[in-house]
Amino acid sequence: MDISERNADLTPNAPLSDLNLAKRTMIADRLSVAIVKLGKVMFTSRASGVRSLIDAIKELGPSLAEASIADRVVGKAAALLCVYAKFSSVYASVMSELGSAVLKKFSVHFEHDTLVPNILDRHGTEICPFERLVLRTDSPEEAFSAIDRCSATKV
Repeated sequence: MDISERNADLTPNAPLSDLNLAKRTMIADRLSVAIVKLGKVMFTSRASGVRSLIDAIKELGPSLAEASIADRVVGKAAALLCVYAKFSSVYASVMSELGSAVLKKFSVHFEHDTLVPNILDRHGTEICPFERLVLRTDSPEEAFSAIDRCSATKV
């Protein structure tokens, strides 16, 4: 092994360092979302639901590519938005099985504390409306358009 190969082993994995910073920031500051890229916090929000993720995508656009996100809850809707934004890694306190499947399908690194069958609505009685909205699509572009339209009417 030459010296460059040994140094490569010592270089921290930037996306995972960013993911750890995003996770720590989200938890320490009691946020719902924290987005980090190259060691810098790009976006934070305390808003619940997917609106904050839509806002980040609209505000930061292509600069989100290869960033890391920590989000309190990631279901299929949020996972498709993460793929749409081209995040390199995703952490969720709670992740649904469908959210996990989407991130696996698109080869996005992810971590979670709790894996649940479904993301429920705010009352905990039915599947989240945004999850229902994207149930029949695996297209990040279709999901973004549908969620953006729907969330704009719910604000």
